[in-house]
Amino acid sequence: MMMKHAIGQPVPRQEDPVLVQGQGRYTDDFNEPGQAYAVMVRSRYAHGIIRGIDAAAALAMPGVLAVYTAKDLTEYGPILSIIPFNNPDGKPMPQVGRPALAADKVRYVGDPVAVVVAETRAQARDAAEAVEVDIDPLPSATDAKAALAPGAAEIWDHAPGNQILDYHFGDADGVAKAFAAAAHVTRLSIVNNRVVISSLEPRGAIASYDAAAAKWTMRMGTQGAFGMREQLRKILNTTADKMRVLTGNVGGSFGMKGASFPEYPPLLHAARALGRPVKWVDERSESFLSDHHGRGTENTVEAAFDKDGKILALRLTGYATPGAYLASVAPMSGTRGIMQNLIGVYATPLIEASIKVAYTNTSPLGPYRGAGRPEANYFMERLIETAAAEMKKDPIELRRINHVKPEAMPHKTPATTVYDSGEFTTVLNKALDLADWKGFEARAAESKRRGKLRGRGIGNYLEVTAPPMNEMGGIRFNEDGTVTIITGTLDYGQGHWTPFAQVLSDRLGVPFDKVRILQGDSDKLIAGGGTGGSKSIMASGAAIIEASAKVVEAGKQIAAQVLETAAADIEFGAGRFTIAGTDRGIGIMELAEKLRTGLKLPEGVPATLDVDHVFKAAPSAFPNGCHIAEVEVDPETGIVEVVKYSMVNDFGTVVNPLLVEGQAHGGVAQGIGQALMERVVYDPETGQPLTGSYVDYALPRAADTPTGFAVAYHSVPAKTNPLGAKGCGEAGCAGALPAVMNALVDALKPLGIKHIDMPATPEKVWAAIQGARG
Repeated sequence: MMMKHAIGQPVPRQEDPVLVQGQGRYTDDFNEPGQAYAVMVRSRYAHGIIRGIDAAAALAMPGVLAVYTAKDLTEYGPILSIIPFNNPDGKPMPQVGRPALAADKVRYVGDPVAVVVAETRAQARDAAEAVEVDIDPLPSATDAKAALAPGAAEIWDHAPGNQILDYHFGDADGVAKAFAAAAHVTRLSIVNNRVVISSLEPRGAIASYDAAAAKWTMRMGTQGAFGMREQLRKILNTTADKMRVLTGNVGGSFGMKGASFPEYPPLLHAARALGRPVKWVDERSESFLSDHHGRGTENTVEAAFDKDGKILALRLTGYATPGAYLASVAPMSGTRGIMQNLIGVYATPLIEASIKVAYTNTSPLGPYRGAGRPEANYFMERLIETAAAEMKKDPIELRRINHVKPEAMPHKTPATTVYDSGEFTTVLNKALDLADWKGFEARAAESKRRGKLRGRGIGNYLEVTAPPMNEMGGIRFNEDGTVTIITGTLDYGQGHWTPFAQVLSDRLGVPFDKVRILQGDSDKLIAGGGTGGSKSIMASGAAIIEASAKVVEAGKQIAAQVLETAAADIEFGAGRFTIAGTDRGIGIMELAEKLRTGLKLPEGVPATLDVDHVFKAAPSAFPNGCHIAEVEVDPETGIVEVVKYSMVNDFGTVVNPLLVEGQAHGGVAQGIGQALMERVVYDPETGQPLTGSYVDYALPRAADTPTGFAVAYHSVPAKTNPLGAKGCGEAGCAGALPAVMNALVDALKPLGIKHIDMPATPEKVWAAIQGARG
């Protein structure tokens, strides 16, 4: 009989009763005794030379404690991109690092130039308005093409012509020969629109300093306390024992809160200089400028096919930007991230990618739910649909003949990846049945009677997850009879507690309701890759499995003493240590209780069941699936509605299908947002953002998503991690972008429209329809 908390069961999230009652503790819910408040002074120009900063008036205002500028922070290091890249000549991508506060120039609207600290937030805000920043404006460039054009104003001295990287990967000669020999070539230019990340909880932090211990503490929203501590202590030029990061509940991140930001060093400096805690919380109007943005590339994708429709080669060219500064993992998302995922589920002998990366006078870009994966799948699936139309082939059959077959696993791709498992054609076939593909014509006819155009689209995706990094799997048997899992991943909406407890209960038989989780205190961690890249259950799940094995090994030795037998005779199962061949035994929780009450043990026998373990890095996994969307288009208004959505996913071992389905829903909603409504827009002349609030920037709401999702699984366990999991957090976006946009083009196909770029806003769709009608 399946236990209700076993792996594979839809156990409700244990966090939810606290969170839905408003009892969660987010950064702004914490306050330290005697804390002051900080407000940032930001540039109102996209590009310009700083001639001077006059803080005299601000310092004279009531409650103001200090105003800090770049000259006050010279002892600290810069913020660096953490992923190196080389140019084709072998020279590394130049990187000078981002200063916390701009010293010589401002490089985008919102660039911080000073920090005001006061007794109250209102006083700090008023004083920030009084700081006078003298800036000589310079011309600006807001997209990579404009920044690379002759005569464009140079943003950084170390990047002449604004180019920072000429990214190239692949066999250029081989690809050229394949295209020359191809029976058919399909080419498509695609805009991957820049989006605001817009986490529900804005960023914030409280910095404090213990002078006696010479130690900083930062309470903040992060994606991993261990990794954030490492970033901050390097900026502070200090050691790990002198920096502590604490993270409570986190209201979303999607990749953004994994990085250090320029607000953090001034807060830490102020806490030490003033001898009191300093709190800063971003306002939503600021977060549109100060948070990293996502996506934002322009690309041309090409595919060469033989006479039977098999792919011979892929070629990707285009432009990307890290924004005004290199930060986080930039420019990974727009280069390697897209290249590695472009192949998707298709057997592709050759690939070439050439991306020019240029600084622009815009907010920095960072990873956003997929970091290259959703857009790569979007490119490929639009390419497949376009090629099928050009070659007059059934797009479903074109997919099938190009799928990597199960018997080809492990399958090495030309993008440096090795697929370990997957049954892509089976997943596609199951999705077609789930979506009632054959019943579409009747639904389209019904839509037509209401004056609507109906279309259907496929998103047959595969994504390369981030490789699990070293991850802690600590287990503590507590005085109160509970058991704590200590992990370096961090829950910012995923619901880690429940699936981690399911894994622990499965391995050790610990009662589910006795399991607790600790994940937001860097002082308690010995390793931690953080949460990101859809790797948490693979990393923490594996760490818990391996740590559990160590608990069992220690428990056998301890139980042997209690049961008066040899450790070699002890067996473990269903939470009990027993003497082989007998019914004599002791439960793991009872054994832990005996240890707490002073069990006497001989020398050499472990004195505790507690374990500190580090799971070593494993390869990436390859979640895949097939999403099918149906949309209705109102030709008189251009409004697009997603009216039906079905998906079959292969996430390997699914620990908790209820949570996995929720992750898929969220990813699909964000995919719909990018496909149909979201886009950051800058004035090309002044560099001013024109979408700086929710008045001008549209996010999807419940009414913009289908009333229900049909969800099914075809799980082929991964062979590269002990749990067999493949990750699920970002797959919804990867399937949604192509499914929705292919459905829209299918709806508009009778009008002769072959492609439309994201976001397909009503205005854009209406204009395309009017143009097609002549």
